[in-house]
Amino acid sequence: MLDTPLMKKEYPFDGNFLQLGQLKYHYLDEGKGDPVVMLHGNPSWSFYYRNLVKELRDDYRVIVPDHIGCGLSDKPVDSMYSFTLKQRVDDLEALLDHLDIQSNITLVLHDWGGMIGMAYATRYPERIARLVFMNTAAFHLPKSKTFPVALRICRDTQLGAFLVQGFNLFARGAAFIGCKRKSMPVELRKAYCAPYDSWQSRVATLRFVQDIPLEEGDPGYDIVSEVDENLQQFADLPICICWGEKDFVFDVNFLKEWKQRLPKAEVHSFADCGHYILEDAKEDVIPIIRDFLAENPLPGQTL
Repeated sequence: MLDTPLMKKEYPFDGNFLQLGQLKYHYLDEGKGDPVVMLHGNPSWSFYYRNLVKELRDDYRVIVPDHIGCGLSDKPVDSMYSFTLKQRVDDLEALLDHLDIQSNITLVLHDWGGMIGMAYATRYPERIARLVFMNTAAFHLPKSKTFPVALRICRDTQLGAFLVQGFNLFARGAAFIGCKRKSMPVELRKAYCAPYDSWQSRVATLRFVQDIPLEEGDPGYDIVSEVDENLQQFADLPICICWGEKDFVFDVNFLKEWKQRLPKAEVHSFADCGHYILEDAKEDVIPIIRDFLAENPLPGQTL
């Protein structure tokens, strides 16, 4: 998968693996300095952050895992892995502890990465120094937002499950409609979908959708509630929000919720952009994040 000319150019990193039981957990570990931990969502992988990694690795230590079942991490069957939010947070904790990263952490979060990252942050608020949010959530579905029909079909029906696992419909669809300012080129869409090239390799893509907690009793609902209730403790941290308003899920209803909960946050909203904001507006967003970090240095940090 990494042997294509596009991948060698776009993703020129030496990957690392942490053994989690029987499974290999892939992650990037680039540069030196205060840690910047980037967490992807579904159905993407660490490839999403490639340009931001290149931009920041000269000044920071950049850590980017592929969630189990995603990207270059192992893709287990259900009997080997639980595919739950709690397990995702446990995996992240294991990785950061393994790397001895337990302070001055900047989290850069997108899609499901927001919930995973903020659940970790809620466990260890003293470890978090700065936050960057991009088209994500760390709270329950806003009252003003209706759960999308397409997600409902994938989450709750056998037809949806078959389309996701049998035809990679979720990854292909996200790559096709995830950019609005400028369409994602065909070869780039192929790179996003490349890790999910078989029925088995798409288990995590489906389980992520099925794990979306909407009602009490759903797996993960209590974790989301805890994060939701404790989000305010981070309100005084340096926070940057970059948002594509034409996201097919995380739309302006979610952005409004973030603004209400974190009124001191620096907000950059792009009316013509979609879900994959780092593709749609990389010329804008990457300098914004770089400058945000530089303008909010940590104690003892020199750039």
